[in-house]
Amino acid sequence: MFISNAMAAPAGGAAAGSGMSTLIMMVLFGVVFYFLLIRPQSKRAKEHKSMIESIQKGDEVVTSGGILGKVNKITDNFIVLTVANNVDMKFQKHSITATLPKGTIKAVNE
Repeated sequence: MFISNAMAAPAGGAAAGSGMSTLIMMVLFGVVFYFLLIRPQSKRAKEHKSMIESIQKGDEVVTSGGILGKVNKITDNFIVLTVANNVDMKFQKHSITATLPKGTIKAVNE
């Protein structure tokens, strides 16, 4: 009374189409994943690397911790920033997040 009759699937055609549609969905998922996640991240990494390589002595920068400073010395892996009069701090190069226009630190301090 409460149990309905089970309907069997037709033999053959549905199983073959199911495998192909799964493969297409997996490829489509991979393409979407690439364009939405992997490609933008690698583009940002390239831009950050080129920004780090272009930093010169005297540039004003911001660190990932939000510290503003003027580049005093550059080595292979570290940058020394002057953050106040007679206060120098050493940071790893990859912690620099942005370069600022000249005079920004002076304008912030006023």
